Amino acid sequence: MQRVRRLFSQHRRLPHVMVQAGLIAALCGCSGPLSTLDPSGPSAASIASLWWVMLAGAAVLFTLVITLFLLVIRRPGWGSRVPSSRWIVLGGLALPAVILLPLICYGLLAGERLLPLPGHSPPRIEAIARQWVWTFRYPDQGNVETTNVLHLPAGTPVDIDVSSEDVIHAFWVPRLAGKIDAVPGQVTRLRIQADTPGRYEGQCNEFCGVGHARMHFTVIVDRPEDYPAALAGAVATTKAEP
Repeated sequence: MQRVRRLFSQHRRLPHVMVQAGLIAALCGCSGPLSTLDPSGPSAASIASLWWVMLAGAAVLFTLVITLFLLVIRRPGWGSRVPSSRWIVLGGLALPAVILLPLICYGLLAGERLLPLPGHSPPRIEAIARQWVWTFRYPDQGNVETTNVLHLPAGTPVDIDVSSEDVIHAFWVPRLAGKIDAVPGQVTRLRIQADTPGRYEGQCNEFCGVGHARMHFTVIVDRPEDYPAALAGAVATTKAEP
């Protein structure tokens, strides 16, 4: 009998353990070198804010739906006086619209802030993808090149011109900006800015073949006054490698 009670007690605790494990996993995903929820630049901050706003909107909508569901379960016949057509209009159209329309407007505004709009010409860097290497060329610094290491000045917007020499790849630095595809024969542009000096991680986020898992790169953000010297040192190191 005690064994049965012990098993029953364990089964009752199982949902709580699962919830706790889920919360720990979710919180762990909010940080780290590839976390979009730990932004270090205005573009990434805009994306993270959009995610939190959408999560809040989804939570409100989910709560309303569950509330209606519980009312129906616990109070049979509740709402039976309301015509079915009104339930469709209120529950299927009005209720989602109250939540979804503001989310759509906020999403459009956030997306507009991510575009490299004309009127300002920041420094430009070319990101050239090929299996399984990233080459970064700096036209404003004498067309010098680095391999798998991107140098950026802190606090300065930079336009990244992304292209590919073979198949479709994707350029993505989660803590600094959104991702953009590298398409053969085309140049796509992404404006990126890092707030503080540091080391960040980037990767190809488009499956591009058997070596896709190895196609990642490092982003080193230097202080503006240290940027030219740091880039020159990186170029010298790249040339010295066999």
